[in-house]
Amino acid sequence: MASSRTILVFGDSLSAALGIRPEQGWVALLVQRLQTQGYGYQVVNASVSGETSAGGLERLPRALQLHAPDIVILELGANDGLRGLPVNVMRDNVGRMVQLSQAAGARVLLVGIRIPPNYGPRYTEEFAHVYPALAQQYHLPVVPFLLEKVALNPALMQEDGMHPNAAGEPLILDTLWPYLKPLLNNKSQTGGR
Repeated sequence: MASSRTILVFGDSLSAALGIRPEQGWVALLVQRLQTQGYGYQVVNASVSGETSAGGLERLPRALQLHAPDIVILELGANDGLRGLPVNVMRDNVGRMVQLSQAAGARVLLVGIRIPPNYGPRYTEEFAHVYPALAQQYHLPVVPFLLEKVALNPALMQEDGMHPNAAGEPLILDTLWPYLKPLLNNKSQTGGR
């Protein structure tokens, strides 16, 4: 067995560092934090810009087989919401990805996202409810809203108003970290921070 455990980040453009350099994205910053704090994890970023929950569900079995992750950070659904796809289909797809990850022996961190109210309050509300409902159903930790600290601050967002800029990415990691940290096994060496 490899000494390094694996975290699989499985998401869309919010995790793929769209519009900024890859090393500025929150996933690259996570790699740095894990190293500096002495956690023995490698991070595989299998995020694809524009990915829907259906596309993710199609890709996930291969990614699980290939990387055998200990932890899956599942950040999908935003593109379903932006396209106005049926919420129940997105919920089913994300639920299946949770099941597949758990069946492969991985712990799952579910990452919630909120969408602009383009499709009306009912759709927006139903969409927002998916993540806490799935977290409860599958007994998962859930990040309520990945962009919580950046979404409403234009100085931290790219011009499209949907993707964080390089200045916003550290805040995204700070939002996610408290939910991820309890899933991490003890540090590989003592003497970390």
